[in-house]
Amino acid sequence: MDVKTLEPYAIIGFDGSAIKGLKVHPDGDHIVYPMGNKVCIQEWKNKKMHFLSGHTNSVSTVAVSPKGTYIGSGQINHIGFKASAKIWDFKKRVMIGTHELHKVRVEALTFSSDERYMISLGGRDDGCVVLWDCAGGSATATTAAAKLTTGDAVTLAPLNLRHSAFVTGGDSNLRVWNVRAESKTLEVLDVSLGKLRRSVRCIAVSKDDSYGYAGTTTGDMIKFSINFPADPNASVANCKPSLIGCLAKCGQWKKNKAPETICYSQGIEAILIMEDGCLIVGGGDGTVDVLDEINWKGDFPKAKVAAPNKPHFKALRSVKVPGCITSMELLESPQRRGGQRLLLLGTRTSEIFSIDMATFTLTLVVTCHRCAINDIAFPRGMSGVFATGGAGSVRVWCLQTARELLRIALPNFSCSAVLFSGDGKSIVSAWNDGNIRAFTPLTGRLIYCIFNTHNKGTSAIDMTSDGRTLISGGCEGQVRVWDIRPECQSLKKVLKEHKSPVSAIQVSPNDTEAVSAGTDGSAIIWDLMSLSRRQVMYANTLFMCICYEPRGCQLLTGGTDRRVAYWETASGNLARELEASKVGAINGLHITQDGELFVTGGNDQMVKLWKYQEGIYTHMGLGHAAAVTCCRFSPDSRYVVSACAAGGLVVWNVPDQYLSKEKPPSATQKTVQSPKTLQQELHLPLEDKTTKKATTERQFKLPAAPSKEEKIEAMNTSRSSVHSCCPCDVTQARGSKVTSPVKAQTKKCCRPPDNLPTRTTSKDYISGSGDRK
Repeated sequence: MDVKTLEPYAIIGFDGSAIKGLKVHPDGDHIVYPMGNKVCIQEWKNKKMHFLSGHTNSVSTVAVSPKGTYIGSGQINHIGFKASAKIWDFKKRVMIGTHELHKVRVEALTFSSDERYMISLGGRDDGCVVLWDCAGGSATATTAAAKLTTGDAVTLAPLNLRHSAFVTGGDSNLRVWNVRAESKTLEVLDVSLGKLRRSVRCIAVSKDDSYGYAGTTTGDMIKFSINFPADPNASVANCKPSLIGCLAKCGQWKKNKAPETICYSQGIEAILIMEDGCLIVGGGDGTVDVLDEINWKGDFPKAKVAAPNKPHFKALRSVKVPGCITSMELLESPQRRGGQRLLLLGTRTSEIFSIDMATFTLTLVVTCHRCAINDIAFPRGMSGVFATGGAGSVRVWCLQTARELLRIALPNFSCSAVLFSGDGKSIVSAWNDGNIRAFTPLTGRLIYCIFNTHNKGTSAIDMTSDGRTLISGGCEGQVRVWDIRPECQSLKKVLKEHKSPVSAIQVSPNDTEAVSAGTDGSAIIWDLMSLSRRQVMYANTLFMCICYEPRGCQLLTGGTDRRVAYWETASGNLARELEASKVGAINGLHITQDGELFVTGGNDQMVKLWKYQEGIYTHMGLGHAAAVTCCRFSPDSRYVVSACAAGGLVVWNVPDQYLSKEKPPSATQKTVQSPKTLQQELHLPLEDKTTKKATTERQFKLPAAPSKEEKIEAMNTSRSSVHSCCPCDVTQARGSKVTSPVKAQTKKCCRPPDNLPTRTTSKDYISGSGDRK
């Protein structure tokens, strides 16, 4: 059977670790950034996303050509393997060229100003510059990016007027390159830094190519002159780039003393040169400053020790964002010149911020988990929102818009499991500090906290549908049952069976059982009524996930043996075993509410959609850049949400062939029921029961009513143990008169006495077997 591809509906994520990973398209309406092994093209207004797929591993860098015709992307690969750099057509959204001339990693990408060449820079294991001809579709030149006496090159930037030149920088090196027009080979000129030792992190070149700035890891900037002619055919043999100075931000000024220099504490990661000559600088500590040059008159008083840099800039505006800034771009649409100008910031915490240049106000645009996501939960019967738990936070997301609605942050702790209570009024989460915390889903306020639930951290939780019983599993192997009340949360029972951490817990559909899976190779079914073990299943694997079939008759398990196993809950026998992966463990597993489909995800970074009865997978999703940690169906079974160890979330569309074909009736098809009359309301319909033999009837069962309908005003509505009318009372109410009390006593009534036992009133029936009383 042919395996089809799962189509992603949305990918929530942003890889902030990619240097210059966030790019603005020249049309001003699209932004481009990496997410896992895909490149996302997002429309700025309506937030629609399109994904460019083709990389086999995480995308490390992204570039957009000056006119917006091409998009370039490079990836990371395993040590010893080639890393590919790809070029895409922006309008057609297709790949038009690729090469694998770099080893392990593509560090940086850029396009020449005339879009003729794509220049790629390899990482530490490669150290080469590759010149790719976009029109010819082939590599024209390759050479080493740095000398053997200097460090590695990590960044590059093109010149604006001279189409065949670009600048590279890195550890103790700053070089200007030129492409010879006749031979298409590379020639290079070094910027002489003298005794200055700096590691360059970013480069910005002025529009007239007269000078450039290089941000360093020490928090200051190197200003250098390029002195290249604008004519690409002109020779650059006599042109020598030179160092102008090492400049920094000016600090406090004191009389008769040289002003202090302020360096950015974690280096300079991004620089933009504005049209008016001002600089926008993004620091590693999250500081964003608008700097202007200071025209000093005269010389500074000489200090005892010469400073390596001098104060040259003053800060006009400043703002700080959480996390290290890795990308900085100016968003301005050519169609609305003079309108709103936005500065987009990408941070290492996997967030995108926007700053209005008019007011310099900060707004969060995109956010995601920066580390592995451990669990996903949907509210009962609601597919619009879902919650995720990971390192340091629990977040609530909107499924349709793929936007964050709420963030509950607990720094330095990791959330291992999360769920919604049955009524949807609380989000219950388990943490590695051994506590269970419940929050409100709208405001994130703490409702209650159960301290020290487990000694070595709480690893799994689940709750009954009424929200009164909570079952938790810990890393020490214990399963504990808690009684949850608004005023107190008390421990009911400690169940000690597992010898290793409990990886998953789930309550049965009827709330009478719960199953726990451990990494010791055992899965135990617990009776929630007697709080004892009912059944145990063993396998030669480390169970990572477990799930009940909707009817509660079978269980599905997944583990490190790369198999999905079907288990009978009554006998604990293995019914079926499927090979779900050929590479790694199965970490996530979930079944639809109708039991027809289930989804798996594992270390092979794939999400597979299976048919439950046939035991075959029909669709496969390849959107994750790391091991899939968990996956969940939405309650309406229209979407699958999966999470990976890189912090990304992918929302998949369930194929149309599996969606319910039953459509709700339209407004024209709905029959309008006329309101009932008073006479119809006063009639009591009785069930049409077939007559049975007297031997099969119970002693307290009444004979069938003489007619199917009786008027309620002719009934005796007095309450008795058997809720049925007596024909004798009806006859008496119609006017029959008892002449003698003796006759009334001797006359037999068909109504049984009121003290007969019934299923609803007899205490004997409730405490024992009702049929034998």
